[in-house]
Amino acid sequence: METTARRREQGHVLAWSLWLVAAALPALTTRNPGYLLLLILAVAVVYGALPTPTPQEAGWVAFLRFGLFLWLFTVPLNALTAHYGRTVLWILPRSLPLVGGPITLEAVVYGFLSGLGLLAVVWVFATFNRAVDPYRLLRALPPVFFQIGVVLSIALTFVPQAAASLREIREAQRIRGHRWRGLRDLVPLLLPLLTTGLERAAQMAESMEARGFGAAPLRSHRIWRWGQGLLLPSLLLLLAGLLWHGFARNEARWGTGLLAFGAVGLVLSLTLRTRSLGSTRYRRHRWQPGDTLVTLGAALFALSYLTVRLRWPELLAYSPYPQLSWPPFNPALGAAFLGLVLPALGYQGKPLAPASGRLEEQ
Repeated sequence: METTARRREQGHVLAWSLWLVAAALPALTTRNPGYLLLLILAVAVVYGALPTPTPQEAGWVAFLRFGLFLWLFTVPLNALTAHYGRTVLWILPRSLPLVGGPITLEAVVYGFLSGLGLLAVVWVFATFNRAVDPYRLLRALPPVFFQIGVVLSIALTFVPQAAASLREIREAQRIRGHRWRGLRDLVPLLLPLLTTGLERAAQMAESMEARGFGAAPLRSHRIWRWGQGLLLPSLLLLLAGLLWHGFARNEARWGTGLLAFGAVGLVLSLTLRTRSLGSTRYRRHRWQPGDTLVTLGAALFALSYLTVRLRWPELLAYSPYPQLSWPPFNPALGAAFLGLVLPALGYQGKPLAPASGRLEEQ
């Protein structure tokens, strides 16, 4: 148990969170195959360098396989439903509903790129989940967001726990002589899985009630009221700034000013509300040299990518329509993807420093 806990806690949660944001940027904002392939390669290196997954984490392996299936599924789906492009491969009878018409090479390539982007997103989040314990992620959130933290923690552990439960149920049914013969044999597997999930949910609800979830006393009601009072004006300033940017682009600097004031007010509101809440924790995770390396790599990559996206968006944009062409590629930006590989170097073979064992108050 001690070995598993230490192995799971390689790397600070804030460093991994910055890596997650940086890696998700190209996965969500571009369909350029060169950058997507570089991203998947970088994430695969980090994923392979992580310690051997526990049975709970192994559920993400099945999730990756599901992402691979979706990738392969989007290719024929887009080819059969999107009848655009100049390079016609073959023509289906137009009497066929929805799929009738020309099958083009451009539609096949677009489906391939859409699935590739989806696979990149799945792989990025699977790597983050394997590297960061969801309960550490929960403890890293500001105390004012403890409800959101619990919801995120439950959501992150749902897939691994369901996969582990299904594996145990299959082993138990196999010992009893159960053999898979068709869809009818799903009932002995899914019914215990549903029952196990409901029991786990009931146990969690009882545990949260017994520990007084949501009943933390306030340190200062006055500071809390100040934070609450700043929240609504800050949100209104952010909304006004967004509307100004949308409808008055010639005077964008005023919209930028409103956004800046709204963001400052929101941060101040969050700080005041956090300081007014009292919470305790038994140990703090220390910042290691590897965390600095990972943070610098992710920050440099994010800065490089956002600079290219804002100043030279044509380097990232790519569409195979109407005629298939070679995608643009910038070698300097491609080299910046090396910053996402740094977790494989910064954390590999480095033991976790012992955390503080005393009870600390936030």
